[in-house]
Amino acid sequence: MATVVRVYVGTYTMPILFGTGKVLYGKGKGIHLYHMDLDTGRLVATGVVPHVDNPSYITISPDSKTLFCVNELKNTDKRTGGRVSSFQIDDGTLLFLGTEPTDGADPCHVTVDTEGKFLFTANFMSGSLSMHPIEADGTLGLMADFRQHEGSSVNPARQSGPHAHASSISADNRFVFVPDLGLDKVMVYELDSANDRLIDRPDLTVSTAPGAGPRHIVFHPGNRWAYLINELDSTIGAYSYDAASGQLTPLGVVSTLPSDFTGASTCAHILMSPCGGFVYGSNRGHDSIAAFRVQEDGTLGFVGCFSTHGQSPRHFTIDPTGRYLVVANQDSDQIVVFPRDQATGALLDEVMRVEAPTPVCVTICAGDLR
Repeated sequence: MATVVRVYVGTYTMPILFGTGKVLYGKGKGIHLYHMDLDTGRLVATGVVPHVDNPSYITISPDSKTLFCVNELKNTDKRTGGRVSSFQIDDGTLLFLGTEPTDGADPCHVTVDTEGKFLFTANFMSGSLSMHPIEADGTLGLMADFRQHEGSSVNPARQSGPHAHASSISADNRFVFVPDLGLDKVMVYELDSANDRLIDRPDLTVSTAPGAGPRHIVFHPGNRWAYLINELDSTIGAYSYDAASGQLTPLGVVSTLPSDFTGASTCAHILMSPCGGFVYGSNRGHDSIAAFRVQEDGTLGFVGCFSTHGQSPRHFTIDPTGRYLVVANQDSDQIVVFPRDQATGALLDEVMRVEAPTPVCVTICAGDLR
């Protein structure tokens, strides 16, 4: 593996109205580029791919040849909804391939299926899921399928309608799991890749506690358990997972906050360590990363909360070796790198921090530099 990897940071580049009613004035210039030295954990800024509107979430294809990002917008060229864009990864920079509408407002998350054939986009504000085919050259085809969620839940300020927040694909590429913050549900679809479509599976829908606000879900590499982070009540739910049927069964719920914390805080991202031994979640308000050990029965044991040394940790990632956790502190304009104790899951004193304007998402590409 290369000792240096490429790091891509998605930003807000223009004002955006959140579901909370807050307007954030983005300072980003596009997709910001860095190199990371895996021997030291140090980051070096290498440039910016400019003129990319609100690339607030980015992901990389399984073959590391293509980068996809949302363009988190409410309207595009007088058409309701935002866009998704694709870029060829070329010698450390990005070459624009094209963009397609999502027909949903404020797309906030993109996922590629395990075979690299489809891109799934969660449209937060309008509460929908878009599915685009990925061509051999990385360009996006016309939308193949679309699912509009319906309903509401108990929090009138945040749950008056559906708010799809992410999607995750099962390891066998059969199921798509879509947490919807506005519905307090994880919607589940079966992927019919032969016919470029989704099949509704309401029998597999998972309901959370009222007002929990499910946001992102991750699966254990052993394919036995799943973990769902809930934004509004700052919890993580553990589930057993039956890969044959796609069924999730609750195992328990843990708080991401210390028992003595009394302020306002909401969760954002959740991540599984590469070895599958630990789960991490970010707290915005408490401004920390909560760490949990995966127990033998799949439940979570609290390790601790670790300050991110900044404000509003929106997203974070772990490098391919598992040695470092890299967090984007959205409201303090910085990326911070922490070493991980791989035996205990704890975060150690920061290696460094670098400036990044309104960073929202940080993604590492493990492809060799050439």
